[in-house]
Amino acid sequence: MIATLVQLLVSYLKIGFFGFGGGYAMLSLIHSEVVVHNGWLTSSEFTDIVAISQMTPGPIAINSATYIGYEVAGILGSVVATVAVCLPALTLMMLITHFFLRLSGNRYIQGVVGGMRPVVVGMIASAALLLIFPAEEEGASFIDLWSWAIFGVAVLLSARKVNPILIIVGAAVAGVVIYGL
Repeated sequence: MIATLVQLLVSYLKIGFFGFGGGYAMLSLIHSEVVVHNGWLTSSEFTDIVAISQMTPGPIAINSATYIGYEVAGILGSVVATVAVCLPALTLMMLITHFFLRLSGNRYIQGVVGGMRPVVVGMIASAALLLIFPAEEEGASFIDLWSWAIFGVAVLLSARKVNPILIIVGAAVAGVVIYGL
């Protein structure tokens, strides 16, 4: 049990320190740690957790850390994973805020921030591809024609500025009707 908690701590500290760009950008790193390196979940289970984490209030990285920690090591695992994923951001933000206010006009700082933007876009794209196309060893994609139809309708409704809550509820109802419980 202690070894598992240490693994959770190290994995989520790594995710917290190197997961730049927010929740979606962190998904490929979380997947790598949780599914590939540690084998705590399958890709299908990970995708389910991502969906649930998106619908629950709060950042996706924290929500998924809480759930995955619970799945791996119970309540204590949930606490360890959640604190571990939050601690780097808290520490870095305190340090960055202190120094950034003094150095915000510095051309090197502006260059670093500008250079990080394309990396974040790439990480988000990587996360999207990871969820659409499973790893070779996982087999065929679980995304079928109905999934694409629900996605297409959600994109169209979003483009028409329909309330996102209605889109989520509608997609959930469509999923239950099509796939059952």
